Amino acid sequence: MAELKTKVNDQSVEKFLNGIADDETRQDCLTILAIMKQTTKAEPKMWGSSIVGFGSYHYKYESGREGDWFLTGFSPRKQNLTLYIMPGFARYDELMKKLGKYKTGKSCLYIKNLEDINLPTLKQLIQQSVKHMTKAKKAD
Repeated sequence: MAELKTKVNDQSVEKFLNGIADDETRQDCLTILAIMKQTTKAEPKMWGSSIVGFGSYHYKYESGREGDWFLTGFSPRKQNLTLYIMPGFARYDELMKKLGKYKTGKSCLYIKNLEDINLPTLKQLIQQSVKHMTKAKKAD
């Protein structure tokens, strides 16, 4: 079985975020950093070379594959800011209606910039997803 390449490491989150060339993207990332830090009560860690993650949980699939992943996180990608909402979005229909302009993948929230998003709703979404993941972690 292939080993997961994205792992927590000791790279500097501050250095990574300060290295973002676009001022607006850097400022949006610093805002997301503050929101996630406040929500999770965890210190940010680099996961791989481009993801800032908060907290962690251990997963194990029926296939036997297992590993560790962050509770929530974000990454400044070329096209969008990507926020990782690990339980996905199905349980958050009401919040998603109020969130603003975005796209989603399975557990990824893609936004162009924070101007397009209702920040109090984003905070609620992150809080609820972290709470869900923490409960799920304790149930194992």
